[in-house]
Amino acid sequence: MQVTPRMYLIVLPMVFLAALVDAIAGGGGLISLPAYTLAGLNYDFASGNNKCSSTFGTLTATVRYYRSGRLLVKPALVAAALAAPGSWLGTRAAMALGSRVMHGFMVFAIPAVGALVLMKGRGPETSRPVTARQYPLCGLIGLVVGFYDGFFGPGTGTFLILLFTHLLGMDMVTASATAKPVNLLSNISALVTRVAAGDVLFALAIPAMCCSVAGGWLGAKLALTRGARLIRWVMLGVLTLLTARLAAEWIGGM
Repeated sequence: MQVTPRMYLIVLPMVFLAALVDAIAGGGGLISLPAYTLAGLNYDFASGNNKCSSTFGTLTATVRYYRSGRLLVKPALVAAALAAPGSWLGTRAAMALGSRVMHGFMVFAIPAVGALVLMKGRGPETSRPVTARQYPLCGLIGLVVGFYDGFFGPGTGTFLILLFTHLLGMDMVTASATAKPVNLLSNISALVTRVAAGDVLFALAIPAMCCSVAGGWLGAKLALTRGARLIRWVMLGVLTLLTARLAAEWIGGM
């Protein structure tokens, strides 16, 4: 597939915004994955390139959160250990279904995930300690959300934050920080699978990766200082426009 200037104009700013949003509250894939399809990539190439850019954005946010001291390392590692095989299984399931089915799935799934992003609660004001007895729950969260990440992806970070706050008692910033290495390992697993299948256009993925790194760094900084309310409303506007366009394309192709 030939990479065109139009693809860069659509993908690069959207990937930056997606990484910024994802670093704060999760859900960046709600912006970046549809952006790749709007640029003309089918689902397989869109997913492969999205995993490439989002992996490096998530890595940047992970480093920033770790340096802040808000990342709970042991719960994150337990969840990440099962997120990787879960993501591989989900990726293989999506590849088996094919691009056309997955594109149709996106049209209905993205608004539903977006609604969950907007309705999520704030969680506790301060974190409760995560004990060793809760580590199996951490692993189960990683496995289930990892499968979802490999199968579809958008909203993965948000689901992790929701589960960490409401099941493990973390505050929002701690949950966002702890979710990042879990999401990172899940992304790496899915990315390796996509690269092996030839679903990454490196001429587009590398510039998008740079934008994602910049967005992830800035987003983590904002999350640690200001929070996510404004960014979630920005995401809602972008999500609405992208969903309408995706729906029009899907219906027009029926």
